[in-house]
Amino acid sequence: MKSVDHRHLRRAILLAGAAAVLVGAPAAAQDAAATAAQETEAYDGNVIIVSATKRDTTIQDVPFSINAQTQEDIQRSGAVTLEDLSRNVAGLTIQNLGPGQSQVSVRGISAGQVVRDQPGVKEQVGVYLDESVISLSLFTPDIDLFDLNRVETLRGPQGTLFGSGSVGGTIRYITNQPTLGVSEGQVEANINLIDGGNMGGHLKGAINVPLGDNAAIRAVGYYTRYAGFIDAQGPGGGENVNDGERYGGRLALTFAPTDTLSITPRVIYQKIKANGFNRQEIFNLFANRFTTTRPAVQLGEREQYLLLPERFEDETFIADLTVNIGVGEHELTSVTSYINRDILVSRDASALTGSVSVDLEFPDAAVLLPSNLRDTTDLQTFTQELRFASDYDGPFQWLIGAFYSDVKRDYRQRLPTPGYDAFTDATLGAGTSAAVANGFPANSPFNSDLPFDIEQFAVFGEASYEITDSLTFTAGGRYYDFEETRTITTGGLFANGDAGVVDRTASNGVTPRFLLSYKASDNVTVNAQAAQGFRLGGVNDPLNTPLCNATDLALFGGFQDYGDEKLWNYELGVKTQGSGFTFNAAAFYNDISNLQVTLDAGSCSSRIVFNVPEAFAAGVEAEIGFEPSPGLNFNLSGSYVKSEFNSTLPGALATATGIRDGNRLPSVPEFQFSASTSYEWDMGDSATAFVNGSVQHVGSRYTQPSDQENNPRTFVHGLPFGGAPATAATTVDLLLPDYQLVNLSAGVELDSGLSFTAYVNNLFDENPLLSFDRERGGRARLGYNIGQPRTFGITARQTF
Repeated sequence: MKSVDHRHLRRAILLAGAAAVLVGAPAAAQDAAATAAQETEAYDGNVIIVSATKRDTTIQDVPFSINAQTQEDIQRSGAVTLEDLSRNVAGLTIQNLGPGQSQVSVRGISAGQVVRDQPGVKEQVGVYLDESVISLSLFTPDIDLFDLNRVETLRGPQGTLFGSGSVGGTIRYITNQPTLGVSEGQVEANINLIDGGNMGGHLKGAINVPLGDNAAIRAVGYYTRYAGFIDAQGPGGGENVNDGERYGGRLALTFAPTDTLSITPRVIYQKIKANGFNRQEIFNLFANRFTTTRPAVQLGEREQYLLLPERFEDETFIADLTVNIGVGEHELTSVTSYINRDILVSRDASALTGSVSVDLEFPDAAVLLPSNLRDTTDLQTFTQELRFASDYDGPFQWLIGAFYSDVKRDYRQRLPTPGYDAFTDATLGAGTSAAVANGFPANSPFNSDLPFDIEQFAVFGEASYEITDSLTFTAGGRYYDFEETRTITTGGLFANGDAGVVDRTASNGVTPRFLLSYKASDNVTVNAQAAQGFRLGGVNDPLNTPLCNATDLALFGGFQDYGDEKLWNYELGVKTQGSGFTFNAAAFYNDISNLQVTLDAGSCSSRIVFNVPEAFAAGVEAEIGFEPSPGLNFNLSGSYVKSEFNSTLPGALATATGIRDGNRLPSVPEFQFSASTSYEWDMGDSATAFVNGSVQHVGSRYTQPSDQENNPRTFVHGLPFGGAPATAATTVDLLLPDYQLVNLSAGVELDSGLSFTAYVNNLFDENPLLSFDRERGGRARLGYNIGQPRTFGITARQTF
């Protein structure tokens, strides 16, 4: 009872503080002209203004490694997703698992592939929309990049100012804010064609309208049609089955009645719908080269097999309120956020269910029943942050704050398989299906309800002191206190029959950061950092024991919960700039303790997370930009990362999991490189033409740690169905090959604000293998998530 009262007290304190900010302060903190300069003029020659330290400063003056892709960078590159941008950012890796389902890692800090049915796993990279945290492990919203001021990538742990989930780094989407006294807007239209796929395109618009002298409103709306490129054989298939759409908008109002008060409420709505997934299959229980009583099938490039159509939906609503108040020579900021998300992942699980039916010796008619796995997530998140900071000239600067979050996440799985109960009772005995249902609907062999309640409270602070005109020392820390309660209820033939089992986990701790910045000259700064980051632990779901063979049950049955992941980052960097030239580089070493690793539990059709005692990630990264002559620009960025385990699990666990001293951390390339060039020139007095070209190299990766063991791997399917022998097997090299993407674009910009850009992405039609996909240890399905083929497009944009 005391702990409950304690949590309510925390909430009351922060809510009272937020109310005081709104109703008790007589003056404002955000100067309108400064806001306009920050948000609409972020790029001025080589000067980019960022707020990575929760203060406005140039990117060259931030005392740690950071990248910022500006609105102009986004538009010129034709990027429409964070994955597109990541190829130009050293050390940033995106694992594409479909719209709204990408995984982010920075500097090689990765636990491997997280999939839809691991709702308790926390993110390793925090993602923010302006001041509001929006990251949610696998399902971080795929925000539209239109009318963004910039996208900041903060490398290394950011736990002091940005909290849990920023153990590897932080991504910040910074939108253009309402601008006082300015009427402006833009409209953008696009049409594109995927080679071998269908047509896509988008229509987007933004407008800023002043409301008198002290207020302004900014509205953004967009609609995107995703072209598909995956063909599916089978009764649930068709052409271009992974097409879809995204639509939504943002509406923000800034009210600044005085020079020292600014209030900005905002609402955001977005919905993503995809009709399938970017999965290329090489084996499916119903479509493979081994069957003799069914037609043998050899699936080709960008093909899969479906008994049922698939679907993904993500509906997101965000409401936030940011208040800035000037209090003398200080600034008080309140950020209140509410997020409501409804997510549906609807998959064709016929091969999965059918593989279990084969093991249970059900008749072929039962094996062939269409089976639909439906994962739904209902998420509600409330966060409140208060911070107070110095706002004066002087050698000593400081910031203190408090943060509270309450996350309620209801996760459910259903496996509707019409007609399945009759086969269950006929094979295993009358009444079997009813006996294992545990109150769930009939003809659904697996069901689960997992409500989560996650509450977190933190206080943080950071201070810097200019020891000399050239030397500045910064120190900060964050105290966090976290509690998670999860209840699990399951039912059906494949489930354990858990009945309202409650699991709780809690942790607290302090994460410090120390920075030393030395300005060697006006154009050269050397930075050193030691910082700790953390990632909250959690509780594993029970194994689906009815599906496990004895070996897998013995190996994986003992992993119930997992603790906090922590790391120490040691970093030395240099930032240089000159006339038309910038060079930023850093070397780093991350010492990781209790790395949370996720993997498939073999035949159990379950996934678990456990802690690896020791691991590390070390490397170098560099970004160079230079303009050798007017209009000609070159940009290079690259990173080399060596990330490995320093621990070996005992006995058979090492082989089963890949947790072995010297094995690589999963999903991260050792080497990633991009180079781009652009040239622009005047066409008469009223137009400018430009051409851009880029090449990106992404090195080889493993999807899961275990993929390094016994590789190339032979998956013995062991499913004598359709005349296939029990010894049928498929051999796969699980080292995902490196790939190169070449993009070209050209266009013209008129002084009237009208511009046209034509482009081709993935010029040589590379088929990048992004991650390896398997079900039931390869007994049901094997395949890859793949990237987009060659795409042609044209974009028209009008600003006013």
